[in-house]
Amino acid sequence: MTTQNERIVLISGTAHPALAQAISRELGVPLANAHIGRFPDGEIDIKVFDDIRGADTFVIQPTCPPVNDNWIELLLLLDTLRRASAGRITAVMPYYGYARKDRKDEGRVPISAKVVANTMVAGGADRVLTLDMHAAQIQGFFDVPVDHLYAKPVLLAGVRNMGIESPVVVTPDVGGIKMARAWAKALGADLAIVDKRRISGSEIAVEHVIGEVGGRNVILVDDMISTGGSISEAARIVRKEGAKKIVIAVSHAVLCGPAVERLDSCPADAILATDSIPQRGKLPHQFQVISIATLLARAIHNIHRCESVSSLFEEIG
Repeated sequence: MTTQNERIVLISGTAHPALAQAISRELGVPLANAHIGRFPDGEIDIKVFDDIRGADTFVIQPTCPPVNDNWIELLLLLDTLRRASAGRITAVMPYYGYARKDRKDEGRVPISAKVVANTMVAGGADRVLTLDMHAAQIQGFFDVPVDHLYAKPVLLAGVRNMGIESPVVVTPDVGGIKMARAWAKALGADLAIVDKRRISGSEIAVEHVIGEVGGRNVILVDDMISTGGSISEAARIVRKEGAKKIVIAVSHAVLCGPAVERLDSCPADAILATDSIPQRGKLPHQFQVISIATLLARAIHNIHRCESVSSLFEEIG
């Protein structure tokens, strides 16, 4: 008799099939045979053809744009697996949509990240695997285990391959100090901060740089690029302050609105981003994709084998 501990099942939603296939190849486990389509009115139609009873099941579905469609599809996949008697269901979400709304910062607004967590647990998720949440405390919104991975090991490998000498790590805002400090420690580099003031959701005003970037190679790190305003302005000000080579490294390239145009014209020499979000349109000329398939595959393997996931916080060899 096959038990959950002996059988692993991978199921891909439609959000990022290329990443799911890469994870499948890394693990040597084929993706389950499933149909995910649309009814004529746009409603989602799901059918899993494989027997998954008792299996340790992993649903690979980042809730990236179009966020609402991918979110609902994930919830329906979770419900499908629960009703098919899957043994344990893990939602693999390399990108967690609605994470930026993690608290009530003014009256009469939702805590959207909590709503997403509630629906996933109610939908059937027994566990969640995600990468570089915008706010790490979102883990506490779940009443199931959350494995929160970091893209730093794979992005660091990409930066090191570039052979950048004597870099200084720069965060485009004070909220990213913790991430930037971890980068600086790993590289044995200095740390600098771009002090900015947000005017609106898409506009920022950069005030000045705290730290020394003149005559130095700069690595600008952040968790995501959305409209590209903050990171582009940060690149411009460090160049104005005398920075030499400028490399941007981010976990999630959302690239919405004017992001591509802004990045294309900013003075960055390279932009490294993971494939947590699929890129289907025009990209900035400096753009380079670093795959997280190996990292996620190792995490899935360790979860399945009840082994440490925190061991993956270190650099990928």
